[in-house]
Order: sequence, then structure tokens, then C-alpha cells
Amino acid sequence: QLHLVESGGDLVQPGGSLRLSCTSSGFTLDYYAIGWFRQAPGKEREGVSCISGTGGSTHYADSVKGRFTISKDNAKNTVYLHMNSLKPEDTAIYYCAAEHYLTTVQDMCNQKSRIGYWGQGTQVTVSS
Repeated sequence: QLHLVESGGDLVQPGGSLRLSCTSSGFTLDYYAIGWFRQAPGKEREGVSCISGTGGSTHYADSVKGRFTISKDNAKNTVYLHMNSLKPEDTAIYYCAAEHYLTTVQDMCNQKSRIGYWGQGTQVTVSS
């Protein structure tokens, strides 16, 4: 089984930045797409950003486009989510997920594909 562990969540002020990390348990991520999803209280889970196995294709939710950047270091089996200009509405638990079999990263972020593996989540709180 592929195990994913997120880290980097914290309490930050509006306008601040965070970097989240998602690391696999030794499984190569070369052929696994990785997605960052978030869920806030009272809201449905949202696909934030997704990246293909090679890192050649990415997708961002409109709400984070221009502020967040996803990157992938397959040699380290780690995916990062760089978050800038954070807003209170970014407050949520952020989950890392992986899937081998999917059509596009857009389908992954839109949750139209199978998503087989999930991390435990890391809390991001943006507040003054």
C-alpha cells in the first residue's frame, strides 16, 4: 500500500505563506499523479492543485491560481504545495492524495477519477 504523510500546516496571518509537503513511504511517484485537496468545516472537499507523475502537467483551482504552486521531486518521493498570499478562506485541513490510474490531472482535481491513496491531513489556519 502507498502511504502518504503531509506536513507543514500551521497558523499564519492573512498574507502569509506556507509550504506543505507530502512524502510517500518509499514508493516511487514517477507514475502517480498527486493532488492536494482541502476541506473546511461545512464545505465539500475541494481539489486545490494536482500534478502528473512526471510533473509535466498541473492543475489549479480558480480560487488558488496565482497564489499556490505545486511541485514534485520524484527522487525524494515528495510533493510540495507552496502557498502565498494566504486568505482566511484558505483555512482547512489539507490532504495529499495519489492515484496511478486516471485520465488527466484535471479529472483528479475535479474528483472525476479514482483516487486510491490519502494522507492523514495537515491543518492550515489563516487568521489574525
